Amino acid sequence: MEIETLRGMIEEGHRELSVTQQCQLLGLSHSSYYYKPQPETAENLRLMRVIDETYLRYPYFGSRLMANWLSREGYLVGRKRTQRLMRLMGLEAIYAKPNLSKPQPGHRIFPYLLRNLAVVRPNQVWASDITYIPVEGGYAYLYAILDWYSRYVLAWELSNTLDAGFCVIAVERALATYGLPEISNTDQGCQFTAADFTGVWDAQGVKISMDGKGRWRDNVFVERLWRTVKYNEVYLRSYVSVLDAQGHLGRFFEFYNERRPHSSLDDATPGEVYRGAVRLADNQ
Repeated sequence: MEIETLRGMIEEGHRELSVTQQCQLLGLSHSSYYYKPQPETAENLRLMRVIDETYLRYPYFGSRLMANWLSREGYLVGRKRTQRLMRLMGLEAIYAKPNLSKPQPGHRIFPYLLRNLAVVRPNQVWASDITYIPVEGGYAYLYAILDWYSRYVLAWELSNTLDAGFCVIAVERALATYGLPEISNTDQGCQFTAADFTGVWDAQGVKISMDGKGRWRDNVFVERLWRTVKYNEVYLRSYVSVLDAQGHLGRFFEFYNERRPHSSLDDATPGEVYRGAVRLADNQ
């Protein structure tokens, strides 16, 4: 379980257990509970915004190429700093490469199940991912679940930490509202290989599929969703807080689902296709 999730389980002023005792029961060090992460500087936050916009245009940029690009654009930044910020944002160059890293203890990697699969109906495949959202004075992470067939956004959640907890909240909301998919597809991020996340799908008998390492096309419809969200909403505004971002994103996703026609959906909306009011051609 992620440290931020464990910290959230500690109850100060508990009638029977001290904070130290609760930390011991949860396997969390006392110092980890009281540690407050240092906020990023205003300069780093500006760089993260530029990195985010650049990565959306050139998702094959690794930290070395990104650092060179930023330097040519007039930003005084080295590779180590660029690498740290990209890691903080959860960004990685999307090119095919051998997977030489071992999963974290207790984390499972699942095979990719969508190759050559004809997705022909709603709730056959759900896909999900996390992206970085700039907020005044800081940042947040956006997690969304998309119905692969209709592009309908089933649930989403914002968080200021990259643990699995906020993803689980969105998954449970989607399951309670829309029922069960046959397959859930994600990348191999640590949030999605964590037992807390995979356990929700396992408990419901949903098959789990994971993209090949660095294979962005394996989850292409979510990548397209992020481009739409960033260019049609996020980059047009400056969110003053996570609460402000939540309000604007809520209105945007309602517009995206119910009012915005999709050329790839025969100019229907995702909501119309998901609910069956519009049936797509078999070659969609």
